[in-house]
Amino acid sequence: MKLRVRAFGLAVGIVGGFGIFVATLWAAARGTGKTLEMLIPVFYGYSISFSGAIMGLIWGFVDGFICGALVAWIYNIFHKMLYKSEGTRA
Repeated sequence: MKLRVRAFGLAVGIVGGFGIFVATLWAAARGTGKTLEMLIPVFYGYSISFSGAIMGLIWGFVDGFICGALVAWIYNIFHKMLYKSEGTRA
């Protein structure tokens, strides 16, 4: 079975973006967020606040899309190498 690279990238990007968004809002509401503070140097404009949650949503989507697309692309390469003798079956 071949994975569609853009579809898989979109799925991972959406889940990643909303995950960071919800985690940031949760941390801002509770006044905690030591673990999420590690994202501040990585994601430009990110902070533990509502505006930071929006930036985390955007950056999480972009990061997730790129990582998901790479995983699907590499999966398709290995799938083609391993199952080329079987034709269309997988």
